[in-house]
Amino acid sequence: MKKMIGLFVCLFLIGMQIVNAQSKQISGTVTSAEDGLGMPGVSVVIKGTTIGASTDIDGKYSLEAQASDVLMFSFVGMITQEITVGDQSVINVVLESESIGVDEVIVTGYTSHRKSEVTGSAVQVDGETLADMPVPNVEQALQGRIAGVNISAASGTPGSEQKIRIRGRSSITAGNEPLYVIDGVPVISGSVSSSTATSSLSAMAALNSNDIETITVLKDATATAAYGARGANGVIVITTKSGKSGKANINFSATYGISNDAVDGPTMLTGAQREELFYESLMNSFDLSSQAEARSFYEANPSSFGTDYVSWNAAGRPETDWADLITNDNAIMQEYNLSATGGKDGIKYYVSGGYLKQEATVIGSELERFTGSVNLDFDISPKLKFSTKNSASHMFQDGLLEGSAYFSSPRASKFFMPSIDQAYNADGTLNYETTSLPNPLFIAQNDIDQQRFTRIITNNSLTWQTPIENLTFTTKMSIDYQVFNMKTYDNPLRGDGDGETAGRGEVANRNRANYVFQNIVNYQLSLDGGHEFDFKAIQEYEERRRYFMYAAGDNFSDVGLTNLNSAGNPTDATADYTDEVQASYLGLIHYAYQGKYVADVTYRREGSSKFHPDHRWGNFWAIGGAWNINREDFMANYDFIDMLKFRASYGKSGNNNIDINQYQALLFYDSNYGGEGASYPGTFGNNGLAWETSYSLDLGLDFGLFNNRFSGSIGYYSRETQDMLLRVPLSLTQGHPNRNENIGRMENKGWEFEFNVDVVRSNDFNVSVSGNVATNKNEILELALDTNGDERNITSTTTRVETGHPVYGWYMPTWAGVDPDTGSELWYVDGVGSETTDNFNDANQVWQGGSAIPELTAGLNLHVDYKGFFLDASAFYAGGHKIYEQWHRYTNGTDVFSTLYYQGVNTLMDRWQKPGDTGTRFGKFEYTGRPWQRHSKFLYDGDFIRLRDLSVGYDFQKNITDAIGIGGLRVFVRGTNLLTWVKDDNLKYDPEVDTDGFTGMETPAAKSFIFGVNVKF
Repeated sequence: MKKMIGLFVCLFLIGMQIVNAQSKQISGTVTSAEDGLGMPGVSVVIKGTTIGASTDIDGKYSLEAQASDVLMFSFVGMITQEITVGDQSVINVVLESESIGVDEVIVTGYTSHRKSEVTGSAVQVDGETLADMPVPNVEQALQGRIAGVNISAASGTPGSEQKIRIRGRSSITAGNEPLYVIDGVPVISGSVSSSTATSSLSAMAALNSNDIETITVLKDATATAAYGARGANGVIVITTKSGKSGKANINFSATYGISNDAVDGPTMLTGAQREELFYESLMNSFDLSSQAEARSFYEANPSSFGTDYVSWNAAGRPETDWADLITNDNAIMQEYNLSATGGKDGIKYYVSGGYLKQEATVIGSELERFTGSVNLDFDISPKLKFSTKNSASHMFQDGLLEGSAYFSSPRASKFFMPSIDQAYNADGTLNYETTSLPNPLFIAQNDIDQQRFTRIITNNSLTWQTPIENLTFTTKMSIDYQVFNMKTYDNPLRGDGDGETAGRGEVANRNRANYVFQNIVNYQLSLDGGHEFDFKAIQEYEERRRYFMYAAGDNFSDVGLTNLNSAGNPTDATADYTDEVQASYLGLIHYAYQGKYVADVTYRREGSSKFHPDHRWGNFWAIGGAWNINREDFMANYDFIDMLKFRASYGKSGNNNIDINQYQALLFYDSNYGGEGASYPGTFGNNGLAWETSYSLDLGLDFGLFNNRFSGSIGYYSRETQDMLLRVPLSLTQGHPNRNENIGRMENKGWEFEFNVDVVRSNDFNVSVSGNVATNKNEILELALDTNGDERNITSTTTRVETGHPVYGWYMPTWAGVDPDTGSELWYVDGVGSETTDNFNDANQVWQGGSAIPELTAGLNLHVDYKGFFLDASAFYAGGHKIYEQWHRYTNGTDVFSTLYYQGVNTLMDRWQKPGDTGTRFGKFEYTGRPWQRHSKFLYDGDFIRLRDLSVGYDFQKNITDAIGIGGLRVFVRGTNLLTWVKDDNLKYDPEVDTDGFTGMETPAAKSFIFGVNVKF
C-alpha cells in the first residue's frame, strides 16, 4: 500500500514540474459563425484563474498570458472554446451557436465522426454522466440512458457481473454478451469467478468510471461490422481520458454513504403462524378435528414428527428474525479519486488514483478496489507522435454463496431458516449446533469465500505522418493482463464442511493475457466541390492465453486452519492451459459530400482458431448512408430545423462465442482405470463448424428543432441470426449429450425512440427532460430437425425453444386455482379453458406467453439547475416479460417443506381451510413432502419501474472559489434505486433479475444514499 501511494505521489510531482514560460501580450477578434460579425461582450479568461477580459463592440480583446495558458472564450448561447496560447500572439476565434452542438463527435472505436456523419445507430454517454456514481460497475450507470440496452445485475453484491443485452438476444446457446473495446482495442469482459456457487466478480468492475471520457454503444451493422466476429451482440466502446495542454488541473472527489436492499423480499412466517399451519396439515392428513387435537397427536409421536415445536414452546416461544440478523443495515460505501491533467511542449499527461470500499447489504461481504492510471501523449517530432495509456487495478471481494440454494448462504437462511430456531444460546454464544440449517452468523465468522483480482491494461500507439500528405500510419500494441485468485473454506463444525469431510477448502488461480496488435493506414482526400473521403485499412492480431490451477482438500487437522497445506485429505487437483487466436483484415471507406450526403462501406475478413481450418475465415461487411436533409437548399426557409438526418444501414456481423476446440473430436485424459491413467471420449467434434452470422437492417431519423430545444431520433431495426452455433441433442447411442452445429435462424426487431427537450434555457435557470423507449420482438424462425424430419426443440420444466415463439419462452402447466370443495390445487390439462385436474402429472406443459426478455424498455431523465443549484433524476422501466420464482418448493409449499423442514412465506396464510372457501391463493396444507411442481402460479409479470438515480447539489460560484484559492467546488447528495414499483403484487423479490428470468437467492440491488464533494485546483 505504501509503495502504491509513493508511486502515485511521484506521478503527480512529475506532472506538476512543467515550467512556466514568460508572459506576453495576446490579442485577437471573436466573430460569430452565423454572420461573421465581431461579437461584443465575449468573456476571455485564462482557464483556472480570474484573469481575463471582454471583447469590445467590434469583438476585439487583449490580455497578457503565458505560452502554457489555456484561454476560454464563452458567451451565452454559444459553444465555449478552449485554446492553448503556445507560440501565438494573435488568436482569432469563431464561436458557434449551441444549436450546432448537437453535432458532437461520436467515437466508434476504430473511427470517430461528427454525429451528422454517422450512418449507423451509435449512442454516446459522456464521462461526466458516469462520474461519482455510487456503483463499482460502470455498466450500471448506463441503464435507462440508451434505447434498446437492457442491463440486469446477476447480484447486488458489490463487484458482481452485469448482464447486458443490446436489442434482445441474438443467439440460443452461444454467448449473447456484447464486445467491450477500450481505447480502440477489444478486451476481456464477463465474470472472472471460477465457481458458479459464490458471488460473481466482473472484470469490468476493475475500471474506474472517473477515468472514462465517453462510452459509446454500437447497435447496428454499420457500427458493429467493423468488429466482425464479435459484433453481432453489439459493441460497447470505452474511451479513457487523455491529457490536455495547459497548466496542471487537479481534481479531487470523495463520496461517502450507506446502502440497503432496494427490495425487502417476501415476509416469512412467524413461529406461531408456522406452527398453526403445521397442525393444520396434521388435521387434513390424519382426520383430526382441531388444532388442540393435532398438537396432542404431534406431541404423542415424537419419533414421527420430531420435537421442534415442543422445545420451542418450552422455551417460551421466542421468535428469531433471521432476515434482520443477516442484513447489514446501512452498509458503508466510500470512494476517493484524485487526478491531474496538463501538458506543454508536446507532452500531455493524465494521471489518477482511486480507492473504493463498499460493504454488501448482507453480512460478511464487501468489495475493496484500488485503481491507478497514467496516460501520456508525446510529440516526438512534428511528424511522429507516441501515446501510451496505462491502467492498473486490484480488487478484493469477500463474497458469499449465492449462486444457488446453498444452505450455508446467509441469503438462503433468510428464506429457509425457521423463526423458531434461535441464533444465540442462553449464555449469549452463537448457537451453531441445534439450528435446523447452519447459523449464518456463525458461518459468516468461520467460513471464507474470497476472490482477488488484479488487472493491468497497457495500450501503446505510434503514429507517423508520412511524407505523403494526409496519409498516416499507426501501429498499436495492447496487453490486458489479469491475475485471479480464489479461496474458499468451509469450517468443520457446522455447515458445508461438517460431518465426514471435517472441513473443506478450495483454491484456484488463473492468469489471463490478451495481446492485441494493430497496424492502421489512414488516408484522407478532399476534392473540389465538397467531396471528402476517409480511407482506413487495418490489420489486427489478437491472442488470448489462459493458465488455470485448482486444488481442493478436506479433513483439516484443527479448527481455524484454512490453508490447503493443513488439509489431511487432498480431494482434487487440476491445471490447464488454453489459448485462442483471431486475425483480421479490415477496410473502411467514409464519404461525405458538402455535409449533405454520407456513405460508409465496411469490410472485414476474420479468422478464428475456434473453427476448423477449412471454415476458419469469415467475411463481414456493412453499407450505410445518411442524408442531412436540413442542409439542402430547399430547407433554407425552415429556420426552426437545426438537424434532420435520415440514415440507413445493412450488413453482416458474426459470433464465435463458444468454448474452444468444439470442432475437434477429442479424448479426455483425466480418468483412471485399475489405478492407471485412462482416457475417454471427451467431445464429439464437428469439422464443419463455422461462424454464426447476423444480418441487420437499421433505419433512423435524427432531428433537432427550435435551436435544438427539441432533439432526438426515431429508429427501426431488424436483425436475423443465421447458422446459429446451437448445441443440438444427440442420440444416447452416440455417448455424448449434444454437439455444436450451425443450425437455425432467429429474428429480433423493434422500434427505438430517443428525445431531449430543453424546457427552459437561460443563463441562470435551465430545465431539460430526456428519455427513450425501445421495443423488442424475438422469434425463433428455424431449428434443427431429427432423422424423422421433426423439429428438435429444447425443452425444460419451465421453458421451451420452438419456432414461432420467443427464445426460451415460458412453457409449463397452467395453474387453475384451488378447488373450493376439497382444497386441492388444480391445473388445466391443456391450458386455460380445458378441463382441470388435481393430479399435477396429468397437466401438460403449454405456452404461457412471453419470455424473460423485456418487450418494452424505457428511460426518463430530468435535469434542473438554478444559479449553481442542480437536480438530476433518472428512472428506468422494463415490461412485457415474465419472471419465475425459482425456489417456491421450499418457501411456498403447502407441505412439510414450509412447516417442518424449512420456512414459508406469510402469504401461505391465504389458504383453503374448509369447504366453500373461494379465491384463496393456496390449497389445503397436508403432512407430505411434494416433489417439484413447476407451473404458472409462480410465473409473474416482470413489469417494473425504478427510480434509478436522484442527485441534488450545488456548484459554488466563481467569486467564492476564487476567494478560497481553488478552481471549482461541488457538493451533492445522491441516491440510487430509491423507489421500485412492481406491477405483479405476487412478485416480492427484486424484479431486476438475471437475463434468464429466474429469481434466486442472490443479493438484490442496493438502495444507496451518498454525500459527495468535488474540488478542482
